[in-house]
Amino acid sequence: MSSPVLDVRDLAFAYPDGHQALFGVDLHVHRGERVALLGPNGAGKTTLVLHLNGILTAGRGSVSVSGLQVAKEHLQEIRRRVGIVFQDPDDQLFLGTVRQDVAFGPANLGLKGAALEQRVMEALDRVGMADFADRPPHHLSYGQRRRVAVATVLAMEPEVLVLDEPSSNLDPASRRELAEILRGLDVTVLMVTHDLPYALELCPRSVVLSEGGVVADRPTFDVLTDEALMAAHRLELPWGFDPRRIDSLPR
Repeated sequence: MSSPVLDVRDLAFAYPDGHQALFGVDLHVHRGERVALLGPNGAGKTTLVLHLNGILTAGRGSVSVSGLQVAKEHLQEIRRRVGIVFQDPDDQLFLGTVRQDVAFGPANLGLKGAALEQRVMEALDRVGMADFADRPPHHLSYGQRRRVAVATVLAMEPEVLVLDEPSSNLDPASRRELAEILRGLDVTVLMVTHDLPYALELCPRSVVLSEGGVVADRPTFDVLTDEALMAAHRLELPWGFDPRRIDSLPR
């Protein structure tokens, strides 16, 4: 098997107040995989994600992306390689138009003129928002803003796309539209979610984090049908949802 595009080894981290959030986490994600990161609140999921592009620095262990160590001297390239889409799209959209927001990252890398415009429009086209390029973000629906937030990251041409609760606060149609977009992306995806049906729909593999450590790394179907594992780590399926009754699973 090829080397992982995302390689986390023995990662440990404690906050300044002494709270130990991660205890020796190992996570290896290969190019093109779509992996769900599951776990109860307080499991360490956000802490782990913030190490992937250097927002937090490991107390012990290492994180690398396509062989490049996440370290201070590599942060600009690491943050291009690992794009994080935050839970609230308004944390990423702050300029006057959709076009300006999507252009912001690549422009800071030195892209300009026709090349920048092409990059912006390609990213917007991938999320179905090219016709909204000149609209102010605050005039868009919540679901449209989330798609534009994804485009701001895609415009950087990342190797890994990290999504924090991508389905939260979306109506059913927007939820379905985003799923269709994510399935069509040719990028490695790590999706942090409490939405277990969404994880099953989009991610063939799931990693369960609990109390700062990895407690399971299996096919998503196997995780969601392991009643003892689910109960032990406060993972609950929506009422009436049974993975065993799903006819087709993600590939």
